[in-house]
Amino acid sequence: MSRVCELTGKKAMVGNNVSHAMNRTKRKFNANLVKKRFYIPEEDKWVTLKVSTSALKTINKIGITAALKEARAKGFYK
Repeated sequence: MSRVCELTGKKAMVGNNVSHAMNRTKRKFNANLVKKRFYIPEEDKWVTLKVSTSALKTINKIGITAALKEARAKGFYK
């Protein structure tokens, strides 16, 4: 499974390591992902998702069903 948030679509970015001498080498900035189980009362089942921590804050704010509906509309979750 790749390092992509299943609700927001966040994934790794590419940037530079910059040394004190200003030498630049390529590096990756990975998304802050956690594996989490959510209970969906409408479907009466548990779902395991790999989500970013910012998506967790969104789920806490608007709820898991609204977050899943929004992710389905954007095409990130089936």
